[in-house]
Amino acid sequence: MNATGSPTAFSTLAACYQQVRGTTMSLCAPLEVEDYVVQSMPEASPVKWHLAHTSWFFETFVLKPAGVDLEAIPSQYGYLFNSYYNAIGERIARPDRGLLSRPTVAEVCRFRAAIDDAMRALLDRADDAWLRRLGPMIELGLHHEQQHQELILTDLKHAFGRNPLRPIYRDLELPGGEAPGPIRWLDYPAGLRRIGHDGPGFAFDNESPRHRVFVVAFRLADRLVTNGEYRAFIEDGGYERPEFWLSDGWNARNTQRWTAPLYWERSADGWRMLTLAGMRDLDEAEPVCHVSYYEADAFARWSGARLPSEAEWEVAAEGRPVEGNFLEDERFHPAPLAASGATGSPSQLFGDVWEWTRSPYSPYPGYQPAAGALGEYNGKFMCNQMVLRGGSCATPASHIRSTYRNFFPPDARWQFSGIRLARDV
Repeated sequence: MNATGSPTAFSTLAACYQQVRGTTMSLCAPLEVEDYVVQSMPEASPVKWHLAHTSWFFETFVLKPAGVDLEAIPSQYGYLFNSYYNAIGERIARPDRGLLSRPTVAEVCRFRAAIDDAMRALLDRADDAWLRRLGPMIELGLHHEQQHQELILTDLKHAFGRNPLRPIYRDLELPGGEAPGPIRWLDYPAGLRRIGHDGPGFAFDNESPRHRVFVVAFRLADRLVTNGEYRAFIEDGGYERPEFWLSDGWNARNTQRWTAPLYWERSADGWRMLTLAGMRDLDEAEPVCHVSYYEADAFARWSGARLPSEAEWEVAAEGRPVEGNFLEDERFHPAPLAASGATGSPSQLFGDVWEWTRSPYSPYPGYQPAAGALGEYNGKFMCNQMVLRGGSCATPASHIRSTYRNFFPPDARWQFSGIRLARDV
């Protein structure tokens, strides 16, 4: 997706709009109406709210600035479905989104359809000058919606995980695999490198400006850490040994009573785990996921390694094809590493699981947030968050790139977050 102002850009942008909005609704196809309204924790949101918020985004940042008459849409929706844009106005508190039994799911779907109709009409009559002005905002809105596609899946999984019935989102084939061989370490020399986005194609503002960093020589694991390797950490008392944990991490482990990754359950017959296809036996060949930064860091210390910095990760990923297990594969779960010989390059850099880095989420040198309300999109969160890279099995493939910077608090576990190790040379 890239609005360029070329003669074909109108049709391309309209097609992208239809595709992204359609994908969101297809993710909702397996749901019962009751599934749309559940909020299982303050950090998650009901599916209904995701559907409404992404429509509110186009209404607020595209249609209204274009002068489109939206009088039929209730004015209260701006209060109900604003996420965190203080410059736009007041909003309902995030933990209270699950209290919105009204508007109904049907009313939200009508709101969504009205926005789609207005957007189609706007794109039909757009000219080059209009596209140069508002085309980038539409593109931002589409990537914003792709973020919410991922959140729909992760938030649903958390809600189903809290339900004693362990509901199944979709019956899916999840083929197992053979445990990969030992980790191989790939060497990267010291040197002055450039990281960050610069050039054609979409990127969020937090990926820029491209800048120079000095990277000390390092080694990166050729693959992700597996469930089997993480189980060995558990069995070696990893959750009981404070010497591996950061102080805040040890406090989180004790306060939240962590004994294993989120969605792992120990039974008399061994470990089982919740997936969007229901409960299943733990596959030790799959990449471990649903671990916090604290758990990832503790595992790395136990392993005699560390987590990579985001600069190291991007140096290793630059120029690599964006290939992997993404949302479009409809597995919605990490896949075992395919059998292959030594390639001299890291595997599974993209897709499967977001990879924790040891880098705090902070602005790049020279970063300036966008003017106005959209400056709140990324910049206001540059505190108390850690950077993750690479995308996951719930990330749309067209949404990810080597410079993409995801970020979450270090105790977050409901995302598909996993581990790749690094070492000093």
